[in-house]
Amino acid sequence: MMKNIINKFEKGVFQMRILKDNTIAVIIDMQERLLPHMENKNNLLQNFKTLIQGLHALNIPMIVSEQYPKGLGSTVEEISQILGDCTNIEKMSFSCFDEVKLQQQIDYMNKEWIIIAGIESHICVLQTVIDLIDNGYVPVVVEDCISSRKENDKKIAIERMRQMGAIITTTESILFELCRFATTDAFKVISKLVK
Repeated sequence: MMKNIINKFEKGVFQMRILKDNTIAVIIDMQERLLPHMENKNNLLQNFKTLIQGLHALNIPMIVSEQYPKGLGSTVEEISQILGDCTNIEKMSFSCFDEVKLQQQIDYMNKEWIIIAGIESHICVLQTVIDLIDNGYVPVVVEDCISSRKENDKKIAIERMRQMGAIITTTESILFELCRFATTDAFKVISKLVK
C-alpha cells in the first residue's frame, strides 16, 4: 500500500483530503452479544449513532458485517434502527475482506477511502484494515467508534493500524471533513448531532 501511495503522490493524483464522493463505510460486528463486553460501551454506542446519522446526512454508502450471528446475535437494535435498509452480511472470518460477499461489495463500490467502525479493535477491525491496505484501499479508522474488551488491546491495534498506513480519526473530525462546507444541509444535521 505504501508503494501505491508513493506512486499516486509521484503522479500528482494523491488526495490527502477524504472526499465523500470517493468514500464508503464498513460497520463491523456491532452485535448484541459483543457490545455489552466492550470498554466504554455507552460512549461507543453514542458515538456510533452520531457517526451513522452523519454518514446518512452525507449520503455515504454503508456495508454492515455480522460475525456468526447465530451465536453472537444481530446488530444491536439501536444501531440497526438508524442504519435503515443496509444489508447485513454474515461472516465467519475475522476480516471482512476474507468473506467473499463483503469483499465483492467493497470492490463493487469502487471507492478509495473506507471508513471503519466496529468491534473488536484488535481482531476483526485490525484484520479488515490490514486486508484493505493490502488491496489498495485507504482505511479511515474512527477511533471513538471502535472498541475492545480491554483498553490495551485497542491501543496496540490502533498503533499497528497507524504504522501500516491507516488514517486514524474521530467521529466529529471525519464528519466535518466529509461535509467540507458550512453552507450545506448536511452541515446543519451534523452540527446538531455533535452538540
